[in-house]
Amino acid sequence: MAASDETTTTDPIPEARGARDTGDDPDTGGAPEAREASAGAVPGRGDARMPRWLPRAVVLVLALVACFQLGSWAFHQLIGLLVNILIAFFLALAIEPAVARMAARGMRRGLATFLVFLGVFVATAGFLALLGSMLAGQIVDMVEGFPRYLDSVISSINTTFHTELSRLEIQDSLLHSDWLQKYVQNSATGVLDVSTTVLGGLFRLLTVGLFSFYFAADGPRLRRALCSVLPPAKQAEVLRAWEIAVAKTGGYLYSRGLMALISGIAHYVVFEFLDLPYAPALAVWVGLVSQFIPTIGTYLAGALPMLIAFTVNPWYALYVLGFVVVYQQFENYMLQPKLTARTVDIHPAVAFGSVIAGTALLGAVGALIAIPAVATLQSFLGAYVKRYEVTDAAPATVAPRIRRVRRPGVR
Repeated sequence: MAASDETTTTDPIPEARGARDTGDDPDTGGAPEAREASAGAVPGRGDARMPRWLPRAVVLVLALVACFQLGSWAFHQLIGLLVNILIAFFLALAIEPAVARMAARGMRRGLATFLVFLGVFVATAGFLALLGSMLAGQIVDMVEGFPRYLDSVISSINTTFHTELSRLEIQDSLLHSDWLQKYVQNSATGVLDVSTTVLGGLFRLLTVGLFSFYFAADGPRLRRALCSVLPPAKQAEVLRAWEIAVAKTGGYLYSRGLMALISGIAHYVVFEFLDLPYAPALAVWVGLVSQFIPTIGTYLAGALPMLIAFTVNPWYALYVLGFVVVYQQFENYMLQPKLTARTVDIHPAVAFGSVIAGTALLGAVGALIAIPAVATLQSFLGAYVKRYEVTDAAPATVAPRIRRVRRPGVR
């Protein structure tokens, strides 16, 4: 009996040890899944560990946000420099045909670029000198004739309203008025702002000139450096876009320059015929402003000669207005289509919309470069867009023919 009891008695320790080895839990029924289910069923005993990917994702998102904020800040700080570089790039494209033509004759590109810039500088300085002399002469004439003009106005007021005003009383009241003193003080404080603006404009002009000189002088080297980082299939596209941009921008500049020359000569003849003062300066003003200021350049160009003509004879102002309107129609419908047919042949509505968009984006700079930029984009896309001829009328529908079928035995 004792022996049989020893053989039938089981040891609970090995069973528990075996359960631990196999992963079974004697309290939950043995399986690990059951243990997880029971742990999840009991509040506070679930697995609340953080996923391994979550910290990395949070760090990555924070890094991207920081990079975006840094890039946005840097872009807003450098927006002025980027606009200057864009202007310089378009100027370099505009003078590239002249520089390339001089370089093809054996001249170094640096020297050719310098000569082109020298010619532009001389022309600009001459225009400013003519305009400055005209304005200075007009200001001197206005200052010298102001007492006579004031006396005539005072006499007409006294005659009409039966007053006894005198020029000396008016001058004395103006000199001792608080408004004039405040205006002088504000003008004195505004001199510093004006000088700062002038210095900033000169620095910006120098920046644009240097960048445009480097872009034009090192144009081939710049193209090679840009194409060296692209695969051969993309290099041809970049070179094609570059050639189109040079052709359109240079063509736009030269066509506008030629139209400015023709316009200046025509208006000079009219101004000399009317015997207007400063006729050469007025003619240069009309030619340049009407051609190189989009959309509103014609109105600005015609306003100054009309004002000068009005001081000579009011009827002369009407004559100038009539000639400006007639010449503008001649230029729009006869001269401009022939000169710009191969350069910037874009629809007037597209040109007007591009000027508005460029002004909204970059101000006056955008208005100046909008038309050549749109012309370049139009030509580049036109090489990849397939066009078809439009038929004049839809083909006429032909009624189907009705065939009569005879049945057997029926006549």
